[in-house]
Amino acid sequence: MKDDKTDPAIEGEDAATAAETEAHDDGALEGGVQDEVDAESAAPTDLEAELAAAQDAALRAQADAMNMQRRAEQEIEKARKFALERICGDLLSVVDNLERALESAGDIEGSASLLEGIELTRKGFMDVLSKYGVQAVDPLGEPFDPETAQAMSLVEQPDAEPNSVIAVMQKGYTLNGRLLRPAMVMVSKAPSQ
Repeated sequence: MKDDKTDPAIEGEDAATAAETEAHDDGALEGGVQDEVDAESAAPTDLEAELAAAQDAALRAQADAMNMQRRAEQEIEKARKFALERICGDLLSVVDNLERALESAGDIEGSASLLEGIELTRKGFMDVLSKYGVQAVDPLGEPFDPETAQAMSLVEQPDAEPNSVIAVMQKGYTLNGRLLRPAMVMVSKAPSQ
């Protein structure tokens, strides 16, 4: 029969197992503390990255808002600047008629006062248009520019530089630098041999 006394070898094994378990638990505790320390040191890095990303997003949003405001201001300025485009274009036909009247009235006898009145009317009309940014384009004698003039015909002109404007049939006009109506012109070409 066996004695209730424990075998010293078994007792030694239990003690070793208990010591290992205790050491393992201590290691786990130390490892757990170490994991917590690692997590705490990693957390500020994550927070710093999030803060940098949030600051970047805020700066981008602010820049976008400023760009939209600037674009809106430019659109408003453009609308103000060119709001008169349609009415000015319609009024140019009146200027053309006044200029034709001046040209044809020179043939009539005793029309000096009529000519003077028409000239003053045309000048006053042009002063009002120029006050609002309308400028005449009269390219007579200049090289032909398709951006501001429309060639109505090509004429051989031996005494004129080829591709230059030799006659203006109708003046062109710009409104604040934008072409309102191109000038209608005759352009010289090189004489054929």
